Amino acid sequence: MLKAILLLPCNVLISIPLLILYFGGFEIIGANNVFLLLLMFVLFAGGLVLMIWTMTLFAQVGKGSPAPWNPINKLITGGPYAYVRNPMLLGVFLFLGGECLLFQSWALFYYLLVFIGINLVYFPLSEEKGLYKRYGSEYLEYKRNVPRFLPRFTPYRQK
Repeated sequence: MLKAILLLPCNVLISIPLLILYFGGFEIIGANNVFLLLLMFVLFAGGLVLMIWTMTLFAQVGKGSPAPWNPINKLITGGPYAYVRNPMLLGVFLFLGGECLLFQSWALFYYLLVFIGINLVYFPLSEEKGLYKRYGSEYLEYKRNVPRFLPRFTPYRQK
């Protein structure tokens, strides 16, 4: 699990943004901008909670990690997965949005948009096909009822 955390989220959330900020420049958000500071805090906190919660579910329920080399062995449909199919990635999107606000960086915002775009293509073309192969009709039923990135209002209950 540690290898998956170090290679995937750390690169996406720390290494790449640091390079972008180094070469693209930035200006830390001012303390007087209360609304943006509050929004930044909500994005960071929401993203962090989702990422930690999903990683915990991956380890405890699925007995795996988000990494392709250590996939989960059970389809997780509880917790945040009852509302959205990709809560881990939604957490990453939120956290990156918080970074955009903190550093007031357009370059970082463009990175976020590109990252979202890549995942909007990758998930339906690759990840979802693999999940169908692994879990079959159970995944298809889940996929029909739970949106990919925008959470539903009520939790999904497996039949």
